[in-house]
Amino acid sequence: MNIEYIREYCLAKPFVSEGFPFGDNPLVFKVHNKVFLLLSLDDSQTFNVKCNPEQALVYRAIYPEIVPGYHMNKTHWNTVNFNGSLPNNLILDMINHSYELVFNSLPKKVKLNQS
Repeated sequence: MNIEYIREYCLAKPFVSEGFPFGDNPLVFKVHNKVFLLLSLDDSQTFNVKCNPEQALVYRAIYPEIVPGYHMNKTHWNTVNFNGSLPNNLILDMINHSYELVFNSLPKKVKLNQS
């Protein structure tokens, strides 16, 4: 798993845009202007994803590579180190979960206009 794979995976999701609202780093992915993933472009091999609070705690307890979200609300965000020790399917599941949480939180009117 690498930065470009994560980028392409995120961009393949419906209604996703990318940008640099905070400067040169991180690369931010949004679904209808709401952030669901922040990807560090430095050598840290990390990204932040939104997560259900209970599931966030489970991930942190099981995987040392998953910690409370750096510079984020630590109840709802995890920082994930994707240096190769986590299973790829787990990484993709966390990205999917984050996307779905954010998309499902959008107002019904917005979701209907995007369908």
